Amino acid sequence: MKKFLLLAVFCLITGLLKAQTAPQTIKVTGVVIDSTANKPLGYVTVVVQDAVTAKPVMSGLSKDDGSFELKVPKGKAYQLALASIGYSSKAIKISNTAADVNTGKVFLSVSSNSLKEVAITAVKPIMKQEVDRISYNVQNDPESKALTALDMMRKVPLLSVDASDNIKMKGSGNYKILINGKESALMAKNPSDVLKAMPADNIERIEVITTPPAKYDAEGLTGIINIITKKNADQGYNANISGRYNSVYGPGLYGHGSVKEGKLGVSIFAGTNYNTGYNAAFGNTQNIYGGQSTVQNGYGSNKFHNYFGTAELSYELDSLNLLTGSFQMYHGRGDQDNDQTSVTTNYDGSIAQQYGQQTSGFNTFQGLDATINYQLGFKRSKDQLLTLSYKYSYSPNTNYSNNTFSDRLNYDESIQPDFFQNNNSGERAHTIQIDYAEPFKKLTLEAGAKAILRTDFSDFNRSDLDPATMDYVENPIYTDDFNYEQNVYSLYNSYQLKLDKWTAKAGLRLEHTTVNGDFTSVNTTVDQNYNNLIPSVSIQRSFKTSSINFGFTQRIQRPGIYQLNPFVDNSNPKFISTGNPNLKPELNNNFELTYSNFSKNSFTAGLSYQFSNNSIQNVSSLSVDSVPNNKPDTVTKTTYQNLGSNRTLGFNVNTNINFTKALSLSLNGQVSKVWLRGTYNDQFYENTGITGNAFANASYKFNGGYRIGIDAGFFSGDVTLQGHTSNFIYNALVITKEFWNKNATISLVANDPESKYHDDTSTTRTADYYQSSFNQNPYRTFAVRFSYKFGKLNSEIKKNEHGINNDDTKGGGGKSNSGS
Repeated sequence: MKKFLLLAVFCLITGLLKAQTAPQTIKVTGVVIDSTANKPLGYVTVVVQDAVTAKPVMSGLSKDDGSFELKVPKGKAYQLALASIGYSSKAIKISNTAADVNTGKVFLSVSSNSLKEVAITAVKPIMKQEVDRISYNVQNDPESKALTALDMMRKVPLLSVDASDNIKMKGSGNYKILINGKESALMAKNPSDVLKAMPADNIERIEVITTPPAKYDAEGLTGIINIITKKNADQGYNANISGRYNSVYGPGLYGHGSVKEGKLGVSIFAGTNYNTGYNAAFGNTQNIYGGQSTVQNGYGSNKFHNYFGTAELSYELDSLNLLTGSFQMYHGRGDQDNDQTSVTTNYDGSIAQQYGQQTSGFNTFQGLDATINYQLGFKRSKDQLLTLSYKYSYSPNTNYSNNTFSDRLNYDESIQPDFFQNNNSGERAHTIQIDYAEPFKKLTLEAGAKAILRTDFSDFNRSDLDPATMDYVENPIYTDDFNYEQNVYSLYNSYQLKLDKWTAKAGLRLEHTTVNGDFTSVNTTVDQNYNNLIPSVSIQRSFKTSSINFGFTQRIQRPGIYQLNPFVDNSNPKFISTGNPNLKPELNNNFELTYSNFSKNSFTAGLSYQFSNNSIQNVSSLSVDSVPNNKPDTVTKTTYQNLGSNRTLGFNVNTNINFTKALSLSLNGQVSKVWLRGTYNDQFYENTGITGNAFANASYKFNGGYRIGIDAGFFSGDVTLQGHTSNFIYNALVITKEFWNKNATISLVANDPESKYHDDTSTTRTADYYQSSFNQNPYRTFAVRFSYKFGKLNSEIKKNEHGINNDDTKGGGGKSNSGS
């Protein structure tokens, strides 16, 4: 299979290369010189502009020896513009373009007011390292006219896009995407689908925020990707229709449309995925020291489908008053049918217990967000803004399973009867927020207040089959009505001071949290009340083409409903799991030191260190399951606890190399040393290990609209307090063709063709037992994708500068089922 695939790729590339015709272009070359020092200047932004419209045609950066070379179509009148931070910009007319042009030495002089000079020629450096973020100016990239927003992500430092269109930041998927500083429900679930439908020309810049400042209530993220769209929209409309079919995950269809008429703008996005189903194996092996051993093996089918949509509306009352609203919805359902056997043996090898179990069930996931914002501007400055926001969120979920047992040996109904269980849970939240921003000469002020009124709920029950009456009877031990109210009131204030070579940003966020938990059936309550003062500091020292950044932030991360919910999942009665409503928030301290250099090729390397003294850990222990009127049975119980310390020292490196205009390579790598310590059930645990991942993408763009990309990645697995998870290696091949004036594309994708399945394994070691479990996941997939866009609208619908972003809670972890 591998040899056939490589042969096919070689034949395709050879055929495409032979089909190319030499474009009619000329070379514009020269050398940039520092007029004072009389030395070559590297990393100067060089742009060839249309002499009539001043629009950029091609851009690049000078090399270390000051030389540059740009290729442009021959026969037109151009001008050459050069700009670099700290130097006066220069423009040179180019009239004769019938042959190659050599401008010779181009001298740039030092300027104390370089920003003003840059504005004259409309040329700015594409890259910019700010105190807490990296900015990529999309409008200064000539290719922005031909690419989608997702394509542009490949060019941004610290970001990459794999063959399945998954966006990575520092090689990790643990980040947040904002649009104009606001959270989007669809960006949280399907960012690639949204960005594939958004032209890159709609975007002003893309910000990669490596040290989130005090105004963000998120914690534990690799960082934030903030997409800033154009502010002044032309009249008109645009639309995009796209879809895919995957050999494992089935079909998907998506549509996006925007319209701007006068002061009113509307944008709508919707899509659906349908997983036709796949079969996979799973299993557990547990050895109790000096006691019994249990081996479980099973096989099951899984299906999944979802649909989602969002609508955004804006109305510009006048130049200073903006009213916006948005609505997002999501619905998904997964169906499972599993069949497993469980055999427990004694120390001498004899069978102590045995049974077969058949489980059928489903899970539903829903979400609804509705937001309204009012933004007031001030005449003194366009950046002086007051924003009022309200958001309503509702996310109900359902979990149901029906469990029957057969082939019982020493495992009769008195130990475990047939049963079904049901859990209706979810969250409601009301959020009110006010933000104010005002710039001064060298100082920028941001301040605001926020209130999140959040209610988590869970109504769960279990009913057991009574063999005497053959009726299902409610089991009171596993039945309850749980309500958990969490109100968070916060104030934040931050300042940014910008000097010639130094920039500093510092802020404080004060949060007051009240928690009330109520177990209706057993009359038990949880009552918590605490305050947190959360600092954030970023410092930058800038050089000519590089910078050094230091950041510190302390963030609070509250447990989510998945970790709090006391619902006991008995779907595997020998290995049960439950949440812990007594969990307290986790407080993390994060330090980061980064070096960045943006020349022709970008390079970023960073050190980070973070620690928490009350980290939330997933832990397991042996427990005696004693249900009234039933015989006791020894089971393994998994839950969450605030345990000890979690310390991580990490190093990351990122580089994007453009060998030619057509050939590019991006590399992301990250390695961390993890130290975990904690005490659970009077037993002290300590675990250390090295984790990491590496990602590489090579892409070649041919004439005629063809592009081929090869991805490869490695993930080492995670270190947990009581064990670890397995590593994972993957690869992918993507072939794309653009046609119909670049308005349509079709792609062929091959993911991991060498093997049908991959086993995700995890191990747990306690003072009482050793356990290893595995889940089989589809590995080999083939897919075809298409996309078509039409209409004309030069920007997205106008949005507020500030808005609500609720990402302060920590979930239990999930997995995407949408496929590629």
